[in-house]
Amino acid sequence: MSTYRLRFPGSGTIIEEAILRGRAEGRKKVRAEDILRVLRVRGIEVPDAVRERVGSCVDLDVLGTWLDRAVTVGSADELFVEPAGT
Repeated sequence: MSTYRLRFPGSGTIIEEAILRGRAEGRKKVRAEDILRVLRVRGIEVPDAVRERVGSCVDLDVLGTWLDRAVTVGSADELFVEPAGT
């Protein structure tokens, strides 16, 4: 059985690359906003330096790690502390 792949004019071109790059940028921005929101909802103060570091991060995996940590940290600075033994 073959898989149908939707192809649009511009598929496999610089246009598609730009679209995919835009989507990735959007995911990074949303993930950063989610981290800050979790901290805010938990009542944790977020210094400007932390806000800047989270907002400027371009690695989705790192942002995912920080989002996981945002659920349990006691302060915003703890987002960036590697757990012992890792």
